[in-house]
Amino acid sequence: MKSAVMNGMHPMSNRKETTDHQIKILTVSALLMAMNVIMSSFGIPVPGGHLYLNDCIITTAAILLAPGYAAAVGGIGAFLGDFFFYPTPMFFSLIAHGLQGFLISWAVRKFRGKNDDGFPGAIIGCAIGLVVTTIVYSLGRAFVYSTPEYAIMKLPYQIAQPLLGAVVGILLCYKFGLLKKFNQMFK
Repeated sequence: MKSAVMNGMHPMSNRKETTDHQIKILTVSALLMAMNVIMSSFGIPVPGGHLYLNDCIITTAAILLAPGYAAAVGGIGAFLGDFFFYPTPMFFSLIAHGLQGFLISWAVRKFRGKNDDGFPGAIIGCAIGLVVTTIVYSLGRAFVYSTPEYAIMKLPYQIAQPLLGAVVGILLCYKFGLLKKFNQMFK
């Protein structure tokens, strides 16, 4: 006897709602990934380098989306942004920002209380994400440019970028109501 899935029927009673939900999630993920590519393609000049704003998108995506989607938005988006415009660190970006998105999203969901919107988890996740991205990029810079001194010189930017991203993403989602609007879209 064939299973319900093989016969074209979905075991869930509301297949259309599930498909619509999946399409919405994929659409939002694709939009955020495109925004990540754009924001990782150019930076704000600061003394000694550039400050990229893609961490703002990664943090926002991680608060809104499940860990797998957030990892894809963060890692693949940053990878593509680097691939198109500055390919040297693209694999480090894939790892660092993929982990950043995953860890923030995981923490938001892990440290959520019954009547909580995940704010404490967002703070914890952003702190973990900052540490991870800083370590991955510092090791990457030391490896690619063959000098630990260069990695140490860029350390303030490696800390400032995810810190700025955390502040902007948290403000967008919690203070300015993006999370509430996102959740209403999926009711």
